[in-house]
Amino acid sequence: MSIVSAIKLSRIPGSAFLALGLFWGSFAAQVPSLKAGLGASDGVFGTLLLGSSIGLVTAMLIAPRVDARLGAHSMQTAALLVALAMLLPGIISVPWGFFLVMVLLGFSAGLLDVLMNTRVSDLEAATGRPLMNANHALFSVGYAVGAVLAGLGREAGLPALMIFAGIAAIMVLVVLGLRMQPAAEEGDDPVGTQSPFAPVMLCGLVVLVAFGAEATVEAWSALHIERTLQGGAAEGAMGPATLGLTMAFGRFAGQAVSQKFRETNVVMVAACVSAVGAVIAAMAPTPVVAYLGFGVLGLGVSVIGPLALGLVGKLVTSRQRSRAISRVSIVGFSSFFFAPVLMGWSSELWGLRVSYAGVAGTLLMAVPLALMIRGLQARRAPRGA
Repeated sequence: MSIVSAIKLSRIPGSAFLALGLFWGSFAAQVPSLKAGLGASDGVFGTLLLGSSIGLVTAMLIAPRVDARLGAHSMQTAALLVALAMLLPGIISVPWGFFLVMVLLGFSAGLLDVLMNTRVSDLEAATGRPLMNANHALFSVGYAVGAVLAGLGREAGLPALMIFAGIAAIMVLVVLGLRMQPAAEEGDDPVGTQSPFAPVMLCGLVVLVAFGAEATVEAWSALHIERTLQGGAAEGAMGPATLGLTMAFGRFAGQAVSQKFRETNVVMVAACVSAVGAVIAAMAPTPVVAYLGFGVLGLGVSVIGPLALGLVGKLVTSRQRSRAISRVSIVGFSSFFFAPVLMGWSSELWGLRVSYAGVAGTLLMAVPLALMIRGLQARRAPRGA
């Protein structure tokens, strides 16, 4: 299936992926200025980012209920919440207030994340075509564009509020086209809607490894370039922008690769490639070499999360899908609980170079997890699951 066909088929949730990427990219590019405005150390700022994790996990716990209650309007509601919440980081300048803002941002973004991934998984089940990588690529495109625009805005002296307001306006426009009915729960399912433990946990841990690596680069790449490598604001913004662009390329390529190669094999190779990228970023003597490292990391890590989310959708029944994706997202996004904190405090103790070396070691954990998922697929195949 071509990339263009995949995007057309999933254009409604795809627009949500694109818009959410715009916001997180602009946020990542403004981390140095937001941190400076708060007057927070690396460790304290990493702890403040923990607020988004609390909001994310809370939203993911209730997302299936919200979806059941609001139906076709659930994505629209979540996107509107994101648009309103993204104005707040440009206003709040005290640490405790920023923490509460991150909770609200995490909640609204987490709700939209589960809903849009569920809609894509519904489309995959209905059409029999892989769509996850193409949609996550749209997120990465939005992320890269948002980071570049925010970096240029910072370089021109625009306040954070004005940059966030522009992204919020785009999100409001996207809301109008996000009406989409969830898939009907057809057939007699004797196991009900409860998600089986093994697929959720194994796929969730793979997503955790991938999202943890993404989160550290998103939140700390600009600071690594500007502080460790003495780059300017625009150069710092190119860190998350490079990640976003290469992740977009990797996910578009993954759309084709996932049709030709076994998903677990792709996950293992991608984990090794992304670990090499993290090492390059850790050892980089100049911003250009750091961009290379972030690019290699982005290419590798780009396909890991979408493939794991797609895998769990195939390992459960249609009635279990929404709850399973919600649970996998909770496990995966729990990386935001410890990734920002560990990155912040390890940076404060040993520096960002050591922190990125730690990211490389974490990425390699996806290899044994993929092997266990392969074993689970083999055991379930005879039963037609």
